Amino acid sequence: MLDMSGVGQRSLPAWNYGQEVLYRFLRLDGSMGTVHPARVLADDGETLLCWVLPGTSIRVTTSPDGRNPRDLPMAERFGGVRVPARSIWRGTPTLRMVFENEWSSVWWFFEPDGTFRNWYVNLEMPLGRDATGVSRVDGVLDVEVFPDGHWQWKDEHEVDAALAAGRFDRSFITRIRAEGERMIALAKAGDFPFDGTYCDARPDPGWTLPSLPESLLVDP
Repeated sequence: MLDMSGVGQRSLPAWNYGQEVLYRFLRLDGSMGTVHPARVLADDGETLLCWVLPGTSIRVTTSPDGRNPRDLPMAERFGGVRVPARSIWRGTPTLRMVFENEWSSVWWFFEPDGTFRNWYVNLEMPLGRDATGVSRVDGVLDVEVFPDGHWQWKDEHEVDAALAAGRFDRSFITRIRAEGERMIALAKAGDFPFDGTYCDARPDPGWTLPSLPESLLVDP
């Protein structure tokens, strides 16, 4: 199981503009899930703002026969053997605000022409940072927020399957849902980060794609 003793303790300096960081998702049993390499826009040690760029190599996990978990029947989606695989972040750049000690991050999605599309509140448990990046536990539930003010929960249909597979317990889901409700309240009020900030942001055109360490593609 994960060692939570260091969560909430700031012991590392902030990253600088343009640095590469790894946005990692672990499971509560300590195993590694998805990893997204990113470029830093700003960081103060408490809030990391970074870009995940299209074409970036990312780590995913699949079934041994190569199927993405979302392609599996619901009863198998959160259990069974998983192996690491390389994939690519496709589509358009996403700007991500990762709060060091909050159970969520906020992602800005854009259309191909750069027009802001929507916010995505990724509900996740914080696990702190190390020299190479931040670690989180994805909470299954998420929230989409749109420019006209409406919002919706995402992936509620997956919660029972995750609980049945032992991925989480009820207290974890209760904490995740509470964080979602907190962020929904901010969205309804039009408060930061749902106030238009960063909706015209663009990644630095001079940046190269960050790299995915080959060591992450090998089972520990």
